[in-house]
Amino acid sequence: MTDLPASPIPLRASRALALHAQGLAAPANIADEDAIVNTVHALGSIQIDSLQVVARSQYLVLWSRLGCYDPAQLDALLFRPGRKRFFEYWKKAASIIPLEHYRFSMPRMQQRLDSPRTNWRNWLEREDAASALKLVRKRIAAEGALRAADFAWEGEKRGAWWDWKPAKAALEYLYGIGELMISDRVNFQRVYDLPERVLPNWVDTSPATREEADRHDVELALRALGICRPRSLFDYTYLLRQRIRPVLDILRQEGKLVTVACEVCDGKLDDLLVHRDRLTDLQRALDGELQSQHTTLLSPFESLLWSKVHGHALWNYHHAIELYVPQPKRKWGYFTLPILHRDRLIGRLDPRLERESNTFHIRALHLEPGIEPDERLVSELAAAIRDFMAFHGATRLKFGRRGNAQFRVKLRRELGA
Repeated sequence: MTDLPASPIPLRASRALALHAQGLAAPANIADEDAIVNTVHALGSIQIDSLQVVARSQYLVLWSRLGCYDPAQLDALLFRPGRKRFFEYWKKAASIIPLEHYRFSMPRMQQRLDSPRTNWRNWLEREDAASALKLVRKRIAAEGALRAADFAWEGEKRGAWWDWKPAKAALEYLYGIGELMISDRVNFQRVYDLPERVLPNWVDTSPATREEADRHDVELALRALGICRPRSLFDYTYLLRQRIRPVLDILRQEGKLVTVACEVCDGKLDDLLVHRDRLTDLQRALDGELQSQHTTLLSPFESLLWSKVHGHALWNYHHAIELYVPQPKRKWGYFTLPILHRDRLIGRLDPRLERESNTFHIRALHLEPGIEPDERLVSELAAAIRDFMAFHGATRLKFGRRGNAQFRVKLRRELGA
Protein backbone atom coordinates (compact mmCIF):
# COMPACT_ATOMS: atom_id res chain seq x y z
CA MET A 1 0.00 0.00 0.00
CA THR A 2 1.47 3.32 -1.13
CA ASP A 3 2.08 5.91 1.59
CA LEU A 4 0.25 9.18 1.33
CA PRO A 5 2.40 12.04 0.04
CA ALA A 6 3.05 15.01 2.28
CA SER A 7 0.62 17.91 1.89
CA PRO A 8 0.15 20.47 0.61
CA ILE A 9 0.78 19.33 -2.95
CA PRO A 10 2.40 22.10 -5.03
CA LEU A 11 0.59 23.18 -8.17
CA ARG A 12 3.41 22.00 -10.45
CA ALA A 13 3.01 18.42 -9.16
CA SER A 14 -0.78 18.44 -9.60
CA ARG A 15 -0.39 19.69 -13.15
CA ALA A 16 2.24 17.07 -13.94
CA LEU A 17 0.01 14.30 -12.60
CA ALA A 18 -3.09 15.53 -14.45
CA LEU A 19 -1.25 15.83 -17.77
CA HIS A 20 0.43 12.45 -17.29
CA ALA A 21 -2.94 10.82 -16.59
CA GLN A 22 -4.37 12.34 -19.77
CA GLY A 23 -1.39 11.29 -21.88
CA LEU A 24 -0.36 14.90 -22.49
CA ALA A 25 2.82 15.17 -20.44
CA ALA A 26 5.23 14.02 -23.14
CA PRO A 27 5.12 13.28 -26.87
CA ALA A 28 4.46 9.65 -27.74
CA ASN A 29 7.33 7.55 -29.05
CA ILE A 30 5.13 5.28 -31.15
CA ALA A 31 1.85 6.09 -32.89
CA ASP A 32 0.46 2.68 -33.85
CA GLU A 33 -2.80 0.83 -33.18
CA ASP A 34 -1.65 -0.27 -29.73
CA ALA A 35 -0.96 3.37 -28.83
CA ILE A 36 -4.45 4.35 -30.01
CA VAL A 37 -6.06 1.55 -27.98
CA ASN A 38 -4.06 2.45 -24.86
CA THR A 39 -4.96 6.13 -25.21
CA VAL A 40 -8.70 5.51 -25.49
CA HIS A 41 -8.57 3.15 -22.51
CA ALA A 42 -6.72 5.74 -20.43
CA LEU A 43 -9.23 8.48 -21.25
CA GLY A 44 -12.26 6.19 -21.01
CA SER A 45 -13.80 7.68 -24.15
CA ILE A 46 -13.19 10.21 -26.89
CA GLN A 47 -15.93 12.64 -27.83
CA ILE A 48 -17.09 12.53 -31.46
CA ASP A 49 -17.87 15.73 -33.33
CA SER A 50 -18.90 16.25 -36.94
CA LEU A 51 -17.26 19.63 -37.60
CA GLN A 52 -14.40 19.71 -40.12
CA VAL A 53 -12.84 23.14 -39.61
CA VAL A 54 -9.68 21.05 -39.37
CA ALA A 55 -9.71 17.29 -38.73
CA ARG A 56 -12.72 16.15 -36.73
CA SER A 57 -12.28 16.34 -32.97
CA GLN A 58 -11.95 12.59 -32.38
CA TYR A 59 -8.88 12.56 -34.64
CA LEU A 60 -7.44 15.71 -33.05
CA VAL A 61 -7.60 14.29 -29.53
CA LEU A 62 -5.34 11.43 -30.60
CA TRP A 63 -3.02 13.69 -32.61
CA SER A 64 -2.46 15.89 -29.52
CA ARG A 65 -1.09 12.82 -27.73
CA LEU A 66 0.44 10.73 -30.50
CA GLY A 67 1.51 13.27 -33.10
CA CYS A 68 1.22 12.17 -36.74
CA TYR A 69 -0.61 8.85 -36.94
CA ASP A 70 -2.89 7.27 -39.51
CA PRO A 71 -6.55 8.18 -38.79
CA ALA A 72 -7.59 5.13 -40.81
CA GLN A 73 -6.26 3.06 -37.91
CA LEU A 74 -8.81 4.64 -35.58
CA ASP A 75 -11.58 3.94 -38.10
CA ALA A 76 -10.45 0.31 -38.39
CA LEU A 77 -10.42 -0.12 -34.61
CA LEU A 78 -13.93 1.31 -34.50
CA PHE A 79 -15.55 -0.47 -37.44
CA ARG A 80 -13.52 -3.25 -39.05
CA PRO A 81 -14.25 -6.90 -38.14
CA GLY A 82 -11.18 -8.64 -36.82
CA ARG A 83 -9.61 -5.33 -35.74
CA LYS A 84 -12.56 -3.83 -33.87
CA ARG A 85 -11.69 -2.63 -30.36
CA PHE A 86 -14.13 0.28 -29.87
CA PHE A 87 -17.82 1.06 -30.24
CA GLU A 88 -19.88 4.22 -30.49
CA TYR A 89 -22.33 5.19 -27.80
CA TRP A 90 -23.32 8.03 -25.51
CA LYS A 91 -21.10 9.11 -22.62
CA LYS A 92 -20.67 12.82 -22.04
CA ALA A 93 -21.71 13.08 -25.69
CA ALA A 94 -21.50 10.75 -28.69
CA SER A 95 -18.25 8.93 -27.98
CA ILE A 96 -15.73 6.29 -28.96
CA ILE A 97 -15.57 3.74 -26.11
CA PRO A 98 -13.48 0.59 -25.52
CA LEU A 99 -15.43 -2.61 -26.16
CA GLU A 100 -14.30 -3.85 -22.75
CA HIS A 101 -16.62 -1.19 -21.32
CA TYR A 102 -19.68 -2.24 -23.33
CA ARG A 103 -21.48 -3.91 -20.43
CA PHE A 104 -21.15 -0.72 -18.38
CA SER A 105 -23.09 1.19 -21.04
CA MET A 106 -25.99 -1.27 -20.91
CA PRO A 107 -27.67 0.31 -17.84
CA ARG A 108 -27.78 3.62 -19.73
CA MET A 109 -29.44 1.84 -22.65
CA GLN A 110 -31.97 0.29 -20.30
CA GLN A 111 -32.66 3.67 -18.69
CA ARG A 112 -33.34 5.19 -22.12
CA LEU A 113 -35.85 2.38 -22.72
CA ASP A 114 -37.53 2.57 -19.31
CA SER A 115 -37.49 6.35 -18.86
CA PRO A 116 -37.11 8.09 -22.22
CA ARG A 117 -36.41 11.79 -22.18
CA THR A 118 -39.23 14.16 -23.00
CA ASN A 119 -38.34 14.55 -26.68
CA TRP A 120 -38.30 10.79 -27.18
CA ARG A 121 -41.44 10.27 -25.12
CA ASN A 122 -43.20 12.80 -27.34
CA TRP A 123 -41.91 11.10 -30.49
CA LEU A 124 -43.03 7.66 -29.33
CA GLU A 125 -46.55 9.05 -28.93
CA ARG A 126 -46.71 10.20 -32.56
CA GLU A 127 -48.93 8.29 -34.96
CA ASP A 128 -46.08 7.34 -37.30
CA ALA A 129 -43.63 6.17 -34.60
CA ALA A 130 -44.84 2.57 -34.28
CA SER A 131 -44.86 1.98 -38.03
CA ALA A 132 -41.40 3.54 -38.39
CA LEU A 133 -39.99 1.28 -35.67
CA LYS A 134 -41.58 -1.79 -37.26
CA LEU A 135 -40.20 -0.90 -40.69
CA VAL A 136 -36.68 -0.25 -39.43
CA ARG A 137 -36.55 -3.46 -37.39
CA LYS A 138 -37.88 -5.54 -40.30
CA ARG A 139 -35.54 -4.14 -42.93
CA ILE A 140 -32.33 -4.26 -40.88
CA ALA A 141 -33.08 -7.82 -39.74
CA ALA A 142 -33.63 -8.88 -43.36
CA GLU A 143 -31.18 -6.69 -45.28
CA GLY A 144 -28.37 -6.01 -42.83
CA ALA A 145 -26.73 -2.68 -42.05
CA LEU A 146 -28.54 0.42 -43.33
CA ARG A 147 -28.25 4.21 -43.21
CA ALA A 148 -31.10 6.65 -42.70
CA ALA A 149 -30.63 7.56 -46.38
CA ASP A 150 -31.63 3.99 -47.31
CA PHE A 151 -35.18 4.69 -46.14
CA ALA A 152 -37.24 6.63 -48.64
CA TRP A 153 -39.10 9.73 -47.48
CA GLU A 154 -41.59 11.60 -49.63
CA GLY A 155 -42.57 14.19 -47.09
CA GLU A 156 -41.10 17.66 -46.70
CA LYS A 157 -37.35 17.98 -46.21
CA ARG A 158 -36.25 17.65 -42.61
CA GLY A 159 -32.91 17.93 -40.86
CA ALA A 160 -32.94 19.12 -37.25
CA TRP A 161 -32.92 16.29 -34.71
CA TRP A 162 -36.36 17.20 -33.38
CA ASP A 163 -37.84 16.97 -36.88
CA TRP A 164 -36.11 13.93 -38.38
CA LYS A 165 -37.95 11.82 -40.89
CA PRO A 166 -39.66 8.89 -39.11
CA ALA A 167 -37.09 6.25 -40.12
CA LYS A 168 -34.17 8.38 -38.92
CA ALA A 169 -35.88 8.98 -35.59
CA ALA A 170 -36.59 5.25 -35.27
CA LEU A 171 -32.97 4.37 -36.02
CA GLU A 172 -31.69 6.82 -33.41
CA TYR A 173 -34.18 5.65 -30.80
CA LEU A 174 -33.27 1.99 -31.32
CA TYR A 175 -29.58 2.92 -31.18
CA GLY A 176 -30.15 4.78 -27.91
CA ILE A 177 -31.82 1.80 -26.22
CA GLY A 178 -29.15 -0.59 -27.49
CA GLU A 179 -31.30 -2.49 -29.98
CA LEU A 180 -29.08 -1.23 -32.79
CA MET A 181 -25.40 -0.27 -32.97
CA ILE A 182 -23.29 1.84 -35.30
CA SER A 183 -21.51 -0.63 -37.56
CA ASP A 184 -19.81 1.90 -39.85
CA ARG A 185 -19.90 5.45 -41.15
CA VAL A 186 -20.15 6.42 -44.82
CA ASN A 187 -19.27 10.07 -45.42
CA PHE A 188 -19.73 10.37 -41.67
CA GLN A 189 -23.35 9.13 -41.94
CA ARG A 190 -24.15 6.46 -39.37
CA VAL A 191 -24.72 2.90 -40.56
CA TYR A 192 -26.94 0.90 -38.19
CA ASP A 193 -27.02 -2.85 -37.57
CA LEU A 194 -27.96 -5.43 -34.95
CA PRO A 195 -25.54 -5.78 -32.01
CA GLU A 196 -25.03 -9.49 -32.66
CA ARG A 197 -23.66 -8.61 -36.10
CA VAL A 198 -21.46 -5.80 -34.79
CA LEU A 199 -19.97 -7.01 -31.51
CA PRO A 200 -17.02 -9.42 -31.56
CA ASN A 201 -17.82 -12.66 -29.75
CA TRP A 202 -15.28 -11.90 -27.01
CA VAL A 203 -17.23 -8.89 -25.72
CA ASP A 204 -18.90 -9.34 -22.33
CA THR A 205 -22.61 -8.57 -22.83
CA SER A 206 -23.77 -9.46 -19.32
CA PRO A 207 -25.48 -6.25 -18.17
CA ALA A 208 -23.81 -4.39 -15.32
CA THR A 209 -26.07 -3.08 -12.59
CA ARG A 210 -26.48 0.67 -12.41
CA GLU A 211 -24.35 0.69 -9.27
CA GLU A 212 -21.58 -1.27 -11.00
CA ALA A 213 -21.70 1.06 -14.00
CA ASP A 214 -21.60 4.18 -11.81
CA ARG A 215 -18.61 2.88 -9.90
CA HIS A 216 -16.84 1.95 -13.14
CA ASP A 217 -17.39 5.42 -14.58
CA VAL A 218 -16.32 7.26 -11.42
CA GLU A 219 -13.15 5.21 -10.93
CA LEU A 220 -12.29 5.59 -14.59
CA ALA A 221 -12.72 9.37 -14.32
CA LEU A 222 -10.59 9.56 -11.18
CA ARG A 223 -7.76 7.72 -12.91
CA ALA A 224 -8.15 9.68 -16.15
CA LEU A 225 -8.10 13.08 -14.43
CA GLY A 226 -5.26 12.13 -12.11
CA ILE A 227 -6.18 14.69 -9.46
CA CYS A 228 -9.38 16.72 -9.35
CA ARG A 229 -12.12 18.47 -7.47
CA PRO A 230 -15.31 16.41 -6.89
CA ARG A 231 -17.20 18.64 -9.34
CA SER A 232 -14.82 17.60 -12.11
CA LEU A 233 -16.14 14.04 -11.80
CA PHE A 234 -19.67 15.23 -12.53
CA ASP A 235 -18.46 16.88 -15.72
CA TYR A 236 -16.26 13.97 -16.81
CA THR A 237 -18.79 11.18 -16.22
CA TYR A 238 -21.94 13.16 -17.00
CA LEU A 239 -23.57 11.49 -14.00
CA LEU A 240 -25.79 13.30 -11.54
CA ARG A 241 -24.23 14.30 -8.22
CA GLN A 242 -26.59 12.05 -6.26
CA ARG A 243 -25.25 9.05 -8.18
CA ILE A 244 -21.58 9.97 -7.72
CA ARG A 245 -21.61 10.72 -3.99
CA PRO A 246 -22.44 7.14 -2.86
CA VAL A 247 -19.61 5.82 -5.05
CA LEU A 248 -17.14 8.26 -3.47
CA ASP A 249 -18.32 7.20 0.00
CA ILE A 250 -17.71 3.53 -0.83
CA LEU A 251 -14.29 4.24 -2.33
CA ARG A 252 -13.29 6.18 0.80
CA GLN A 253 -14.42 3.32 3.03
CA GLU A 254 -12.36 0.88 0.95
CA GLY A 255 -9.30 3.13 1.08
CA LYS A 256 -9.29 3.63 -2.68
CA LEU A 257 -10.00 7.36 -2.59
CA VAL A 258 -7.61 9.84 -1.01
CA THR A 259 -8.21 13.52 -0.30
CA VAL A 260 -5.10 15.71 -0.36
CA ALA A 261 -4.60 19.40 0.28
CA CYS A 262 -3.29 21.05 -2.89
CA GLU A 263 -2.30 24.45 -4.14
CA VAL A 264 -4.71 25.74 -6.78
CA CYS A 265 -4.54 28.69 -9.14
CA ASP A 266 -6.31 31.20 -6.94
CA GLY A 267 -3.42 31.00 -4.46
CA LYS A 268 -5.41 29.07 -1.90
CA LEU A 269 -5.42 25.45 -0.78
CA ASP A 270 -8.17 23.09 -1.83
CA ASP A 271 -8.97 19.45 -1.10
CA LEU A 272 -8.54 17.42 -4.27
CA LEU A 273 -9.28 13.76 -4.92
CA VAL A 274 -6.77 11.14 -6.00
CA HIS A 275 -7.45 7.47 -6.69
CA ARG A 276 -5.08 5.22 -4.76
CA ASP A 277 -3.89 3.79 -8.09
CA ARG A 278 -2.46 7.25 -8.88
CA LEU A 279 -0.54 7.79 -5.63
CA THR A 280 2.69 6.39 -7.05
CA ASP A 281 2.39 8.78 -9.99
CA LEU A 282 1.69 11.64 -7.60
CA GLN A 283 4.87 10.82 -5.65
CA ARG A 284 6.81 10.71 -8.92
CA ALA A 285 5.44 14.14 -9.76
CA LEU A 286 6.49 15.45 -6.36
CA ASP A 287 9.97 13.98 -6.86
CA GLY A 288 10.28 15.65 -10.26
CA GLU A 289 10.24 12.34 -12.18
CA LEU A 290 7.04 13.32 -13.98
CA GLN A 291 7.57 16.57 -15.83
CA SER A 292 5.38 18.03 -18.53
CA GLN A 293 7.46 18.55 -21.66
CA HIS A 294 4.84 18.53 -24.40
CA THR A 295 3.74 21.47 -26.54
CA THR A 296 0.66 20.83 -28.65
CA LEU A 297 -2.74 22.06 -29.79
CA LEU A 298 -5.88 20.67 -28.16
CA SER A 299 -9.33 20.03 -29.55
CA PRO A 300 -12.16 22.28 -28.33
CA PHE A 301 -13.75 19.01 -27.12
CA GLU A 302 -10.59 17.86 -25.34
CA SER A 303 -11.26 15.61 -22.34
CA LEU A 304 -8.69 17.50 -20.23
CA LEU A 305 -11.13 20.43 -20.36
CA TRP A 306 -14.49 18.68 -20.14
CA SER A 307 -14.62 20.12 -16.65
CA LYS A 308 -14.28 23.89 -16.53
CA VAL A 309 -13.68 23.55 -12.80
CA HIS A 310 -10.65 21.40 -13.57
CA GLY A 311 -9.30 23.99 -15.99
CA HIS A 312 -9.81 26.81 -13.49
CA ALA A 313 -8.26 24.99 -10.54
CA LEU A 314 -5.08 23.74 -12.19
CA TRP A 315 -4.47 26.17 -15.04
CA ASN A 316 -6.59 29.26 -14.42
CA TYR A 317 -7.85 28.64 -17.93
CA HIS A 318 -11.39 29.60 -18.85
CA HIS A 319 -12.27 27.28 -21.70
CA ALA A 320 -14.77 28.71 -24.17
CA ILE A 321 -16.43 26.95 -27.11
CA GLU A 322 -17.89 29.66 -29.31
CA LEU A 323 -19.45 27.53 -32.06
CA TYR A 324 -22.93 28.79 -31.27
CA VAL A 325 -21.93 32.34 -30.38
CA PRO A 326 -22.83 34.85 -33.13
CA GLN A 327 -19.70 35.87 -35.00
CA PRO A 328 -19.70 39.52 -33.83
CA LYS A 329 -19.79 38.36 -30.20
CA ARG A 330 -16.96 35.82 -30.43
CA LYS A 331 -13.87 36.69 -28.43
CA TRP A 332 -11.60 33.86 -29.53
CA GLY A 333 -12.95 32.19 -32.65
CA TYR A 334 -15.30 29.59 -34.10
CA PHE A 335 -13.26 26.44 -33.39
CA THR A 336 -10.52 27.67 -31.09
CA LEU A 337 -7.74 25.24 -30.16
CA PRO A 338 -6.22 25.64 -26.67
CA ILE A 339 -2.40 25.74 -26.71
CA LEU A 340 -0.65 23.50 -24.21
CA HIS A 341 2.99 24.43 -23.54
CA ARG A 342 4.65 22.08 -21.10
CA ASP A 343 2.57 22.41 -17.93
CA ARG A 344 0.64 25.57 -18.87
CA LEU A 345 -2.32 26.41 -21.07
CA ILE A 346 -0.81 29.53 -22.55
CA GLY A 347 -3.16 30.63 -25.30
CA ARG A 348 -5.59 29.84 -28.09
CA LEU A 349 -5.34 29.41 -31.83
CA ASP A 350 -8.27 29.91 -34.20
CA PRO A 351 -7.64 27.58 -37.19
CA ARG A 352 -9.03 26.86 -40.58
CA LEU A 353 -7.87 24.21 -43.03
CA GLU A 354 -8.37 25.46 -46.59
CA ARG A 355 -8.43 22.06 -48.24
CA GLU A 356 -8.50 23.15 -51.88
CA SER A 357 -5.13 24.90 -51.54
CA ASN A 358 -3.74 22.69 -48.72
CA THR A 359 -3.34 25.82 -46.61
CA PHE A 360 -3.39 25.96 -42.85
CA HIS A 361 -4.82 29.36 -41.91
CA ILE A 362 -4.11 30.64 -38.39
CA ARG A 363 -6.89 33.19 -38.21
CA ALA A 364 -6.08 34.38 -34.69
CA LEU A 365 -3.43 33.76 -32.06
CA HIS A 366 -4.12 34.72 -28.45
CA LEU A 367 -1.97 34.57 -25.31
CA GLU A 368 -3.29 34.18 -21.79
CA PRO A 369 -2.62 37.05 -19.36
CA GLY A 370 0.93 37.10 -18.04
CA ILE A 371 2.36 34.81 -20.74
CA GLU A 372 5.37 36.09 -22.66
CA PRO A 373 6.20 34.53 -26.06
CA ASP A 374 9.79 33.60 -25.21
CA GLU A 375 12.14 31.72 -27.52
CA ARG A 376 11.36 28.26 -26.15
CA LEU A 377 7.60 28.73 -26.41
CA VAL A 378 7.81 30.02 -29.97
CA SER A 379 10.19 27.27 -31.06
CA GLU A 380 8.18 24.42 -29.52
CA LEU A 381 4.84 25.73 -30.76
CA ALA A 382 6.29 26.10 -34.26
CA ALA A 383 7.33 22.44 -34.15
CA ALA A 384 3.81 21.46 -33.07
CA ILE A 385 2.29 23.49 -35.92
CA ARG A 386 4.58 21.81 -38.45
CA ASP A 387 3.44 18.43 -37.17
CA PHE A 388 -0.20 19.58 -37.24
CA MET A 389 0.21 20.67 -40.85
CA ALA A 390 1.82 17.36 -41.79
CA PHE A 391 -1.05 15.49 -40.14
CA HIS A 392 -3.50 17.47 -42.30
CA GLY A 393 -1.44 17.31 -45.48
CA ALA A 394 -1.14 21.12 -45.46
CA THR A 395 1.81 22.54 -47.39
CA ARG A 396 1.08 26.24 -47.07
CA LEU A 397 0.60 28.50 -44.06
CA LYS A 398 -0.97 31.89 -43.64
CA PHE A 399 -1.78 34.13 -40.69
CA GLY A 400 -4.69 36.38 -39.92
CA ARG A 401 -4.21 39.58 -37.96
CA ARG A 402 -6.32 38.96 -34.87
CA GLY A 403 -4.82 38.36 -31.45
CA ASN A 404 -1.37 39.04 -30.02
CA ALA A 405 0.72 40.81 -32.66
CA GLN A 406 4.09 40.19 -30.99
CA PHE A 407 3.37 36.47 -30.68
CA ARG A 408 2.20 36.30 -34.29
CA VAL A 409 5.32 38.04 -35.64
CA LYS A 410 7.68 35.79 -33.69
CA LEU A 411 5.85 32.62 -34.71
CA ARG A 412 5.72 33.65 -38.38
CA ARG A 413 9.45 34.26 -38.32
CA GLU A 414 10.13 30.90 -36.69
CA LEU A 415 7.96 29.11 -39.25
CA GLY A 416 9.38 31.05 -42.17
CA ALA A 417 5.89 32.11 -43.18
